[in-house]
Amino acid sequence: MASSTQCQINVLSSERSVEKFNRITLRQTDKVYVLDHKKVGNRCCLNTTKDKLYESIYHFSNAELLEISEHHRTKVARNVNLERLQKNYLFPEISARELEHLEKYPNAKIISLGIGDTTQPIPDIVAHTMSDFARDLSTRKGYRGYGAEQGNKELRKAVADTFYGDVTVKDTEVFISDGSQCDISRLQLLLGSEVSIAVQDPNFPAYMDSSVIIGQSGEFQDNMSKYKNVEYMTCRPENNFFPDLSTASRTDIIFFCSPNNPTGHAATYKQLQQLVEFAKKNGSIIVYDSAYAAYITDESPRSIYEIPGAKEVAIEISSFSKIAGFTGVRLGWTVVPEELLYSNGFPVIHDFNRIVCTCFNGASSIAQAGGLACLSPDGLKAIYSVVDYYKENANVLLNTFASMGLKAYGGVNAPYVWVHFPGSRSWDVFAEILEKANIITVPGSGFGPGGEEYIRVTAFGHRESILEASARLKRLYC
Repeated sequence: MASSTQCQINVLSSERSVEKFNRITLRQTDKVYVLDHKKVGNRCCLNTTKDKLYESIYHFSNAELLEISEHHRTKVARNVNLERLQKNYLFPEISARELEHLEKYPNAKIISLGIGDTTQPIPDIVAHTMSDFARDLSTRKGYRGYGAEQGNKELRKAVADTFYGDVTVKDTEVFISDGSQCDISRLQLLLGSEVSIAVQDPNFPAYMDSSVIIGQSGEFQDNMSKYKNVEYMTCRPENNFFPDLSTASRTDIIFFCSPNNPTGHAATYKQLQQLVEFAKKNGSIIVYDSAYAAYITDESPRSIYEIPGAKEVAIEISSFSKIAGFTGVRLGWTVVPEELLYSNGFPVIHDFNRIVCTCFNGASSIAQAGGLACLSPDGLKAIYSVVDYYKENANVLLNTFASMGLKAYGGVNAPYVWVHFPGSRSWDVFAEILEKANIITVPGSGFGPGGEEYIRVTAFGHRESILEASARLKRLYC
């Protein structure tokens, strides 16, 4: 007889209320039917409990009956690390809820202050350079095939000179990529499953999810909303968004983002000095994400390498996405200093070079041409003008939340505003703002347990949308 598994089906309705169906017994040969989402909302959660609890979220179209039936099965077991992941990745889940809202209110005029996607056009000088390069590919003289996996040498030098000229990063230490999020996963391949990790709490979900997938974490603890074997470094207003390193446990790897996504806090020189000293003392490697460094307006460091000794303990990742509008073009870079060594003295840069050459054929030559145009004198002037536009948006949002009597952080050195709703669950705040104001935000708990009671609001948007969102929020809460 086939083995049995106890299951509970939870259906989340469009009103966000949860209806619990009776516990049923399924056999491996049985078929499981999931109800039409017009009756139950846009998602159905099927929780199966045997030795562990797994949750999958199924999305399906209008009037469609989804049948999960017995088909041919291979003898290959599912990657147990993927089974540990919690629900969907944050941003696709938000998109799914937006679609559900539009089905409920087809005429709703939604304003997205959620996913951090740029909205202003790429500057002409950059777009024209990419267009000309693409046209040249149709000629015998201009055609280019594979390039160096590490990136165009001219672009590597331009990145080193433009962003690291004062800290003497070599062009050979710069690896051009298709974006920093992709580089996070390549770095995980470099680091492997045996290392211990620390993350800021709250933190950008890609750090945590990639760590789970590679096998660095333990099981998820529902009662704490944390994974085992991970050091969560609390970063909240009470500690100026910087962890108390005197109480932090030693880990091999420390993921650190500044200016921070989602809180918008840019670490001070003194704070980063403490972080570098902490890493040196413990023999750790910092993976430092500086994707929003261009938004810094005060004296906060724009690179970890401004701190003496950081090259011996830190890898830095960054991106053209939020400074040049390259979220769709895809271009970024990673710096791996020659001074960074493993415990056996072997240079980390050699292994990262091998990872890049094995897993990557190099960034698009068209995108790299655009990157070079960005770093020309006229290009820099043009892209920083767009950055200033988003900073002005952030200021509008900060003033809006202040007028509502809410405490908001960030928005000065970053394009994100981190808003506190004391005593409220962040998904509830997300739902209320979407339901009553037709505005998409990001629930803070999606960035870790330290994000509960907060939402993240992005300054990426057209000015008229930001102003309209401001007016709607004031009507809702004032």
